[in-house]
Amino acid sequence: MRIRFYNARVLAMDADMEIRRGEVWVEENRIAYVGPGKASGPGSREGDRKWDREIDLEGNLLMPGFVNAHTHSAMTFLRSFADDLPLQEWLGQQVFPMEAKLTGEDIYELSRLAILEYLSGGITANFDMYFQPDMIAKASVDCGFRTVLVSSLNNFTSSLEAMEEEYQRLNHYDEKICYHLGFHAEYTTSEELLRGVAALAEKYHAPVYTHNSETRREVEECIGRHGMTPTAYLDSLGLFLYGGGGYHCVYMTDEDIRIFQERGLSAVTNPGSNMKLASGVARISDMMRAGINLAVGTDGPASNNCLDMFREMFLVTGLAKLREEDAAAVPAEAVLRMAVSGGAKALGLADCGCLAAGKLADLIVIDLQQPNMQPVNHPVKNLVYSGSKQNVKLTMVNGQILYEDGRFFVGTEPGEIYENANRIIRRMVGK
Repeated sequence: MRIRFYNARVLAMDADMEIRRGEVWVEENRIAYVGPGKASGPGSREGDRKWDREIDLEGNLLMPGFVNAHTHSAMTFLRSFADDLPLQEWLGQQVFPMEAKLTGEDIYELSRLAILEYLSGGITANFDMYFQPDMIAKASVDCGFRTVLVSSLNNFTSSLEAMEEEYQRLNHYDEKICYHLGFHAEYTTSEELLRGVAALAEKYHAPVYTHNSETRREVEECIGRHGMTPTAYLDSLGLFLYGGGGYHCVYMTDEDIRIFQERGLSAVTNPGSNMKLASGVARISDMMRAGINLAVGTDGPASNNCLDMFREMFLVTGLAKLREEDAAAVPAEAVLRMAVSGGAKALGLADCGCLAAGKLADLIVIDLQQPNMQPVNHPVKNLVYSGSKQNVKLTMVNGQILYEDGRFFVGTEPGEIYENANRIIRRMVGK
C-alpha cells in the first residue's frame, strides 16, 4: 500500500518537538517521506506517483503511535472483577486462582480484546508479559498489531528451557513480533532460576526485564532475604550486564537509580495501576535528572482497569507534581517522549518512536477539531493535559490502517471478540 497523508500538522517527535505543516508518505510498511507539502497534480514532479489512498487530514495532528511499555493483555477477563485490594492480596486471593482456569484459546481471545482497546487509544505497540506467549503472538499477528513479548518465568510457570526455546523461535515468528528474556519478579523467582536467566543473558548478550520495586513490602522483604534491594540484588547476580529494565520502579533508592543509570536500564512507570493498588508514586523527577530512559505502561486491565495512555500520561505528570510539590515537575513534553520514544527504546524498537524516512509506519492521527483540543494553543500540552481516546481518528501499524473513525480493521468484527470474552468469564465463574 502507498498512502499519502497531507494537509497535516506533523509532530515527528524529533529533537525540538516542533509541529510543522506538511505531509507524510507511507510505502508498504515504512515511511518514505516527512516534510513540507508537495504538489502531486498533473505536470508536477510528483505527478506520476501512484497512491492507493490520499488522506486529507484537514489540519489534524499526525504523530508516532504510543508505546504501551508494560501490560498483561489477556487479563482483560479480570477487568472490574478483582478490585479494591492491595497488591499481594489482590494477586493471591483474586488473580492467581482465576488465572489457573485459563486455556491457550482464552489467552488468544482475551488478547484480541486488549488489542482493540490499544488501537482505539492510539497505541501501536505493546510490551506484553503473560503466559503462553505463542497465543499472544498469534493474536497480535492476526490483528496486524506489533507486540514485544517478555517471559513471565517464575517458580510456578515456565522454565529456563522453555524461555530459551521461545527466545529463539519467537524472535523469528513475524516481523511484528519480538521476544525478550525476563521473569515475573524477585519475590516469585528462586535464586537458582535467576542465575539461569543471567546465564542466558550472557549467552545471547540480551537484556532482561522484570517487575521491580513495585511496593514497599516487596523491597523490605527482599532486603530481609538478601540484605539488598531488588535492584541491587538482581544486579549482583549479573542480570543487567546487557541492559533491560524494570516495571513500576516505585521504591527506588539512590543506589538503585545509580545502577539503572550505569547499566543503561529503562524504568517503566505505571501510575494508574500503582495508584489504584495504593502501591505508591515513583521518583520520576529523580530518574529524569539521572538520565534514565523512562517509559509509560498501563499495566494489565485487571489492575488499572483501562488500557489508556492518555490517562497514564496525565497521571505521570500530575502525581509527580504532587509528590514534588512543584507544578513545574515533569512537563508535558517530557511525558509525551516517555509515552512514545521512551517506550520504543525500552522495547528495543529502534525503527519506531519517531516519524522519519525509513522508519516503520506506526503512526496515529489526533482529531484537533474537538472541544478538548481547542483553541490550538499548544497541541503537545493539550495531548497530555486534556487529550483523551476520543481524539484518536486513525491508528496505523506497520503501514496498515487498523482503526479509523471508530471502525476496526483487524480481520474480525468487534462484536465477536466481545462475545468470546464474555463467554470465557461466564465459564470461569460458573454462570
